[in-house]
Amino acid sequence: MADILVYVLHYEGALNKNSLGAVSEGARLAGELGGEAHAIVVGDGDDLTEELAASLGNWGASKVFRARAPEGLAQPVIDAMAKVMQDNGHTYALFGGGLLGFEVGAGLAARLGAGVTMEVTEVDVQDGKLVAARPILQDSKISKSRYRDKGVIIGRLNAFEARESGGGPATVEDVEVELSSQATQATMVQRGEQRGEDVDIEGADFLVAGGRGLGKPEGFQMCEELANALGGAVAATRAVVDAGWYPYSTQIGQTGKTVAPKLYLAAGISGAIQHKVGMQNSENIVAINKDSNAPIFEFSDLGIVGDLNKILPKLTEAVKAKKGS
Repeated sequence: MADILVYVLHYEGALNKNSLGAVSEGARLAGELGGEAHAIVVGDGDDLTEELAASLGNWGASKVFRARAPEGLAQPVIDAMAKVMQDNGHTYALFGGGLLGFEVGAGLAARLGAGVTMEVTEVDVQDGKLVAARPILQDSKISKSRYRDKGVIIGRLNAFEARESGGGPATVEDVEVELSSQATQATMVQRGEQRGEDVDIEGADFLVAGGRGLGKPEGFQMCEELANALGGAVAATRAVVDAGWYPYSTQIGQTGKTVAPKLYLAAGISGAIQHKVGMQNSENIVAINKDSNAPIFEFSDLGIVGDLNKILPKLTEAVKAKKGS
C-alpha cells in the first residue's frame, strides 16, 4: 500500500487552485495504488480553520494534517511534511506546482533522501508504483521518472485538474512540529504578487495575449478592450515584458506563467517554443498574425492571417454587440 501526501497552499481562507488539482490527482493515483490520499496544510493564523482543512475531503483527501507553523515559507513546510511522512509512512509527496512548491519539494527530497521530479505534466501507475512524466528539451521530448523508495513529484502549473469527488469532509489531525533552526531564520514580510497587475491570469477563462506584433506598448489597449468585453484578462510574451511594454506578472511561457483558459487569443505572437509551453493546454487557441508562416498557426485551433490593428477592434465590437443582444 502506498499513501500519498499532498501539500495544499492557502491564503486568507481560500485554497489554492493548483493545490486542489494536486489533491484530486493524488486521490486518483492513491486509488490505483490501493492506498489513500492525505493532505497537509500549514499555517499559524486564524484563517486555517478545521472547516477549511476538512473541506479538502471534497477533492478526495481522506485525512488532512494541520500543522501550526508559518505559511508561505519553505523551511517550516519542509519540517512539517518530513515529520508527517516519516511518522505515517507516506511513500510519495505531491505538489501542484509554483515557486514555493519547487523550493519545498527540493528541500523535502533532500531531507528524506527521496527522488524528485519537477515540472511534471502527467503521472501514471505502473507495476504498483508511480511514474512521473515531464517535458524536456523545450518540450520536444518526454522524460519519465521512477522512484526506488520515496518520491517527490512537483507538477507544472495547471497540470492537474481539480475535480470535486463528493466525498464529504475529511478527518483533520493536528500535528505538533518542532521547527528546525533554519526554519526560524526567515520572516514573512508581505505575501502576494509584487511585480505588476493584480489580475489572476492563471484563473481567467478568457485570455487575450499580446506580442511584438502589436508594434508598440499602446497596442495593448486593444487587447485590454477585447479582454474586458470577453470578461477575461490580458497576458503577454517575454519579448514585450523585457521591453517594458507590459508587467512581468502577465508573462506567459517557460520563464513566466502556465495557463489553461477556455480561450487563448494570441495577437501578434509568433509562437516560439518558449511561449508555447505556457499556453498549449488552453481549450481553444485563436491566433491573429500577419505572417502566414508564423509557428503559432501550427498548434492553433483557428488561425487568422491579417492586420490585428483592424481585426481586434472589430472583434471587440462584435463581442459587445453579441453580449448586448
